[in-house]
Amino acid sequence: MRTSLRFAGLALVLLAPLALALPPSAQKRLRNRAEVDSQLQQLVTGAPVPTTISRLQYLNEEEYAAQEIQLLMRKTVDERTRRNLTAVLAALGARGAEPFLARLAADGDSPVRMYAAQGLGKVRSRRVDVLTPLLQDKSLGVRKEAAKALGLSGNPKVGKTLVALARTETEPEVRAELLVAAGRSGDSKQAATLKEFLASDSESTRFAAARGLCHLGAPEGFAFAHKLLGAQDRFVRRQGLELFEGVPAPKARASLKPLLEDSDRSLAAGAARILHQGGEPKMLEWLVLASFNSDGQEKLAYEKELEALRLADDQRSAILRKAGVLK
Repeated sequence: MRTSLRFAGLALVLLAPLALALPPSAQKRLRNRAEVDSQLQQLVTGAPVPTTISRLQYLNEEEYAAQEIQLLMRKTVDERTRRNLTAVLAALGARGAEPFLARLAADGDSPVRMYAAQGLGKVRSRRVDVLTPLLQDKSLGVRKEAAKALGLSGNPKVGKTLVALARTETEPEVRAELLVAAGRSGDSKQAATLKEFLASDSESTRFAAARGLCHLGAPEGFAFAHKLLGAQDRFVRRQGLELFEGVPAPKARASLKPLLEDSDRSLAAGAARILHQGGEPKMLEWLVLASFNSDGQEKLAYEKELEALRLADDQRSAILRKAGVLK
């Protein structure tokens, strides 16, 4: 690792005269790319995957990092290193990496296939030809990520396949992902089948079917969610909120908007974040201002959701200035 850091430092020294002649924005990008190279070299020598992902996302050079990872993958034969590189590549969500991820989906190592499917989901790939065969993979993790990716593709044509496999899938985790994915695919014809799963003996299956129905905007899904949201137990109410994860704001608005006034501020913050991710931009401003005007545990609740949205400091400052609370 020390050697890789020395090389990164040397690169910066050699580039310094050239960098000084560039505009400030280009200089920053050059520095960021040098750090990307350093981070990837540290990953190859054993640095933790989560730390690497976090830093690369902060640098905002996902496409460049993805290109460099592809080069490293072609030279790497160590099994653990290949898995770690694929895991990072999957998390970056770089659109340019889609063809490479599609090839990795046929890799002989199941963790690599799993991360490849995860990455294809991250970029919302519509490579049905690549993902559908993975639904029959021997690895539970691969089947689960392939189902999730097909749901994220938003392709109604895969809905029928997903519910058909849910009927025969023996692993509860995979079955649940298949049902949610069927809803996320947007195939409204599968609503009737999803309703059947609401009577399942398995709690996770019922929950997944309800979530799939919420994605389709079906009344039965919302009724299931409202029952949970109306409970006294805080954990149960949180389960009700989770049913709306990924649901477009127009479908979720009527159910979630009232929660913004809920006495449980963690529930209110979660509802605002889901609405924002579902396409309601003003909910980001709501979260920032709510955090600014609170303290203690309430502030922590808002900050947790803002962290999930990867809010940049300049974005926060711009929102606060617009609201007139920051000069």
